[in-house]
Amino acid sequence: MTETDRDGWSDVAEEWALLWGGHAAPAQEAVIVACDIGSGTRVLDVGCGSGEFLKRVRARGATASGIDPAPGMVALTEGDVRVGTFDHLPWPDGSFDVVTAFNALQFAVDPVKALREAARVVTPGGLVAVSNWAEGNLNDLDVIEAAVAAADGQDQLPDGALRPEGGIAAAFALSGLKPVTAGVVDVPWSAPDKATLIRGVLLGEDVATMAETAPVVVAAARPFRLPDGGYRLENAFRYGVARVP
Repeated sequence: MTETDRDGWSDVAEEWALLWGGHAAPAQEAVIVACDIGSGTRVLDVGCGSGEFLKRVRARGATASGIDPAPGMVALTEGDVRVGTFDHLPWPDGSFDVVTAFNALQFAVDPVKALREAARVVTPGGLVAVSNWAEGNLNDLDVIEAAVAAADGQDQLPDGALRPEGGIAAAFALSGLKPVTAGVVDVPWSAPDKATLIRGVLLGEDVATMAETAPVVVAAARPFRLPDGGYRLENAFRYGVARVP
């Protein structure tokens, strides 16, 4: 699904929040520390999904706003959260100290334009932080997705430009932002049982596709099965922080 696929994301909003909403928490914590987000910090989270990061920074005393293209996601949030896309942020210049985007920039039609728009709403000297999935060989989830693609007669999609080391920094540079720090964070995902595993991996698929593809998912996930019948996938997010001139 793309940034503008509002219906697609809205249709799975509640299920996504349940299964994946807290998944990026370790990366979110790393960005909070890197950007020194605390009491009084004005934060905008772009592609805020069901609002987990907004709650996290508000608990630290920050003033947090959000935007997401899916009305169904926005309906799950609270506070100043608007429906919209990365390339047009409906706030005046210099409204925020920090703009964040977790697993969102890759969905923008033009990532460079999106980062420049993010920089516009940040006060001079403020920060833009981006975090997304790291390269595939650091993610157990990619093992399962590759098996699903192969079963469907397709190749696994290649890593996007933002996933490898240096990818986020390169996008910052093209946007006129100065990279200041970067890192990689472990973001494991757990499923308590086979049914939850299937729902999480095949989120958004119809019932027939889920039933047909479930055996492929279970077989590919066998190395990640726990003694209690659950599953734990070791994954990683990269993050980068840049300063606005």
